[in-house]
Order: sequence, then C-alpha cells, then structure tokens
Amino acid sequence: MNYAFREAAAQIRQKPVNLTPNQEVARLYRKSLKTLAAWVIDRNIFLDQATDLRGRFDAERGCSNAKAVRLMREGKAELFEFTHPDPYCVPYMPGGSLFMRNPPPPLEICFPDGNYPADAPTHTMNPDLTICRPETGKSAVGGVLVDFGKKNME
Repeated sequence: MNYAFREAAAQIRQKPVNLTPNQEVARLYRKSLKTLAAWVIDRNIFLDQATDLRGRFDAERGCSNAKAVRLMREGKAELFEFTHPDPYCVPYMPGGSLFMRNPPPPLEICFPDGNYPADAPTHTMNPDLTICRPETGKSAVGGVLVDFGKKNME
C-alpha cells in the first residue's frame, strides 16, 4: 500500500472501543464459535465441539487476573492458528452475496426539500444494513472502511 492510501484508511478507521475483561472473553468465545463454524460443516459435530469449547471457557471462570491475561493471550494465539483461510460469511456482511443489495436511499435524496414524514426513520444505517450505534463500536457515521479481503468493516 502506498502512503496516500494508508493515510486515507487511517482517517476512515474507527477508534477501538475500550472493553472490560468480561467483554474481551465474550468476544473471544464468539469469534471461537465462528471459527469453529467455518471449519465444521455437520451441525451435530459443531454442537459437540461447541459444548467442548464452552467447557474449556467455563473451567477457567473466576481465575486470577494474571492467569486470565495469560489465558487470553493463549486463546488469541490459538484462534489465530485455527483461523479459516476462507471463513463463512453472513450474506449481508462484506464479502457476502447480499452485501449492500437494495440499500435504503438517503433521506436527503427522497425528500430534497427537507420535509420528512413523521414515520420516516431517524436512524443512520451501516453498510451491512444494521443501525449505527457508537456504543457498539460499529458506527459508520462519517465513513467506514470495508475490507473485502478480510470480509469486515473497520
């Protein structure tokens, strides 16, 4: 990537959200389940493996902070090791077949005079057609970088 592209991407990228340790563990667990779903096709096998994964997380619940930091580091390394080269993608997310299909037009286009009807939506939509909420860290207000190589939004 050249310098100009990196600078443009840096302006569009959103700031990372500060997470509590419980939120970090929940996100690691959720990403682990998604990675497992990318590798396992059969639903019954997936459920068995997901139960084992949940047991691994529950076995370490309530551990000391030092052990929790070590387990998070090891968990992220294991997740990186088992990441699928072409993960399953939800159809309406970047890389999916429904991404940005039939997006709602901006209200400024539909009502150029500014007279919005009472039942017009007052929320802004992300490119994956979810509602923008800054507290979730997923708010495309102003702009968002869609990375089709990683199949995500930044």
